[in-house]
Amino acid sequence: MIAPLRIAACAAFLFSGTATMADVVEPELGSQVALLVGSERVALAALPATRVERLATARQRAAARSAAPVTAFDYSPATLAQMPPAQGGRQWECLTKALYFEARGESIPGQVAVAEVILNRVDHRAYPDTVCGVVSQGAATGAPCQFSFMCDGHAETVAENGAWRRAGKLARLLLDGAPRALTDGATYFHNTAVRPRWATRFTQTARIGAHLFYRDPDKTASN
Repeated sequence: MIAPLRIAACAAFLFSGTATMADVVEPELGSQVALLVGSERVALAALPATRVERLATARQRAAARSAAPVTAFDYSPATLAQMPPAQGGRQWECLTKALYFEARGESIPGQVAVAEVILNRVDHRAYPDTVCGVVSQGAATGAPCQFSFMCDGHAETVAENGAWRRAGKLARLLLDGAPRALTDGATYFHNTAVRPRWATRFTQTARIGAHLFYRDPDKTASN
């Protein structure tokens, strides 16, 4: 009997696209690997697109956690200016949009604080488990939007390129593991100009710029 570990190793080699079945010397091993790879591809094709996206997002988050984390950031314009332009996939774009349309008038710490709320929600069991899901929550169902820019009736047009680039860099830093050290695990925020009734039910954790931040009662401080 051929060891399972040898089959798995060859399957990974073939699945990577760097080899063909002809590259596998042993015929018996080759046939077992072909069967294994074929089964994996059938199973993957049967998954809903949303499930595949969630799996990919979870893998990206795990990779970010295993990579060397960003342990300090001084939130200064000079530091951001020295960074190259940021880029990323759909989750990065959703976070960048949220920072730009919801908080571009805030200071850098103020924008980071809003990003913390979004990512804390992604990690919380009560909210969608992707950035895009959190940002768009309520927009497609008729329920109250969690982020006002999603339902304010205005086109999402980027008119301030500098602010967009800054939001993109901040989004990249936070998605890559920069510490969430400003809001103490907050999952809610509101402008200081309003007094929503829901705020009395939660624990206020920070006041940064024009926003107050709150944490769910059952959630301890963020990591």
